[in-house]
Amino acid sequence: MIGLILGTSEGKKILSMLNDFTEDIFITTATTYGGELLKDYKYKELNTKPLNKEELKEKIIKNKINILVDASHPYASEITSNAIEVCKQLKIKYIRYERPSVVKKYTQYEKLVWAKNYDELGEKLKNINGVILNTTGSRNVEKFKEFKLKNRIIHRVLPTVESIKKCIESGIAVEDILAVKGPVGKELNRAFIDEYSAKAIVMKDSGVQGGTEEKIEAAMESDIWIFVIERSSKNYEICFNDERNLVEYLKKICKGLKN
Repeated sequence: MIGLILGTSEGKKILSMLNDFTEDIFITTATTYGGELLKDYKYKELNTKPLNKEELKEKIIKNKINILVDASHPYASEITSNAIEVCKQLKIKYIRYERPSVVKKYTQYEKLVWAKNYDELGEKLKNINGVILNTTGSRNVEKFKEFKLKNRIIHRVLPTVESIKKCIESGIAVEDILAVKGPVGKELNRAFIDEYSAKAIVMKDSGVQGGTEEKIEAAMESDIWIFVIERSSKNYEICFNDERNLVEYLKKICKGLKN
């Protein structure tokens, strides 16, 4: 059985191509919303709750998974670390699918600033005078509170009950919550910046599929600061950046296992 850890929009494409030759698939997503996006595809089991290391291990053993594909978000470092460790323990094949970076081609923009982590980000944001647009998601709103900035911060999050509840429980004012499903185009990103008179935008390097380029280009046209959280670097034995190449590789492995 193939195990899939899905956390990006490419999951649908990967699953669609896999369904051309197999349904013997276990899928795990971090949210119910993520699972709902996959309801029209074929698989043996779908888990829609975050799994810790031991829970992931139990699922792999129970479903007799012999290939685990980690297509989680580039910033979901904990699940990736857990997956690598569990695969080593169980001696099964670990394959990473990761979106290519797109931010590096914009480094000529003088107001683009990299931050290694959120602690460094907090220090660098202290130099901003004005509204900050945070597009790193609801899971990080607490980190922004810990910065103790005097700036107004607008948090752009998914329009789901979980995301909005997280913001409210963290004490974020309703008028500072921007709930919209991305990715969105450059013009709408520009409209958000203009609406709130933002002086800076905070983002992740989430690749083309994550709408990163549209955010950057809107910010550049608006002449505002761009703060990018760096990805954690890992060395993978097997890593793909193209969905079709990944699935072709899996097809060959599955064919070999049957022979």
